[in-house]
Amino acid sequence: MKDIPITEVRDELTSLPEQLSLAHETVTVTRRGKPVLAILPWDEYEALVETLEILGDARLMASLRQSIKELEHGHVVPWEQAKRKLGL
Repeated sequence: MKDIPITEVRDELTSLPEQLSLAHETVTVTRRGKPVLAILPWDEYEALVETLEILGDARLMASLRQSIKELEHGHVVPWEQAKRKLGL
């Protein structure tokens, strides 16, 4: 993660999309040495929002926990069988 003082962000803002997409980094914008903003690539932002939505959905989380338990107990469907069932 890269820290940039807020006074310097304006000068670097136009080059940040390329820098962040290449390095998959987040930039912390600071004011008087304390973080005040985060700048991150859009796809990472979308992934973060989607993750938060899933974590906030009680039914999805219950389903995920159940799936993990089934996997841990070896209750899985072989890939070939799943493909047949899906018509692939």
